[in-house]
Amino acid sequence: MSTPKLRPAMAALPAYVPGRKTPGAIVLASNESPYGLLPSVAAVLAEQAKGVSRYPDMGAARLLDALAQHHGVTPDRIAVGAGSVEVVGQIAAAAVDAGDEVVFGWRAFEAYPIITAVAGGSAVRVPLDGSHTHDVDAMAAAVTDRTRLVILCNPNNPTGTAVGGDELRRLADGVPDDVVLVVDEAYREYVDPVAVPDAFELLGDRPNVVVTRTFSKAYALAGLRVGYALAAPEVAAAVRKCQVPFSVSALAQEAAIAALGDTAEVRRRAALTVAERDRVAGALRGAGYDVPDSQANFVWLPLGDAAADFAATCAAAGILVRPFAGEGVRVTIGLDTENDRLLEVALAHRGVPAR
Repeated sequence: MSTPKLRPAMAALPAYVPGRKTPGAIVLASNESPYGLLPSVAAVLAEQAKGVSRYPDMGAARLLDALAQHHGVTPDRIAVGAGSVEVVGQIAAAAVDAGDEVVFGWRAFEAYPIITAVAGGSAVRVPLDGSHTHDVDAMAAAVTDRTRLVILCNPNNPTGTAVGGDELRRLADGVPDDVVLVVDEAYREYVDPVAVPDAFELLGDRPNVVVTRTFSKAYALAGLRVGYALAAPEVAAAVRKCQVPFSVSALAQEAAIAALGDTAEVRRRAALTVAERDRVAGALRGAGYDVPDSQANFVWLPLGDAAADFAATCAAAGILVRPFAGEGVRVTIGLDTENDRLLEVALAHRGVPAR
């Protein structure tokens, strides 16, 4: 029996690997908010659940209006999707033809090579620098006449490192006007805004710059899948055409609108996570771990070949972290009690007495 003929690129396409979920375990593998639904969102979900037998508004008009007001722009500058990962995929579908190049740092978000291959493009991975941070000058130098898309994950997943305003401007200056530059700011709410400026405020007047955000992290809507792009109107219009029809459910749209009205609580929770992040990083460094400065809701342990062993030790203790074989381990910041348990295991793994 013959098999269906599929694109050759699919044979080499890696599957996205999500963080593990095990009942009863402390899950520090998926960069989720540990604080549960925002109060306003919980009320909206209960109210809206009865409407799920109907299709949502495909244009997400109410959500676009809310986002436009939130960012002080017109709705025609916004495109939405099922999480910022789908939005980046929509951008690639709009910009990349077969054989075109997509430049991004590596390691970065593991969906980027998948998105590139699905669009028919060729991935150009630019190594991070010695501090596990994007080398923006090397990224700009990697752009050729075949490049159609450049992606900067800032802060970077999985290393947590971020580039500042000078580096953002240098990269934008180094990318030709006819090449789309995406600044993926999925972890924006956790950054020090002095050190890491808002890319849209800094570069939003450039027609080729697109900034993506998500409701999955600080807004605690990972299970409902809402993300968006801020772009020039003509780019946003093309990105909207590439959205899977009805991919953002009515529940997700209304929950996101409610979450935007709860920004004080979002900031409070993000501040708790940042304080815990810095505490965890300091304790790990004190135990001899190399921990780069993080601007996200996780820390990175560049353990190299020891990454799998560390993750296995954590798993045996009922803690799930995110290993990247041969490179390192990403540890999401959870509740303080969860972080305390992670530190106990990490210090014991290093042979450091508990404090």
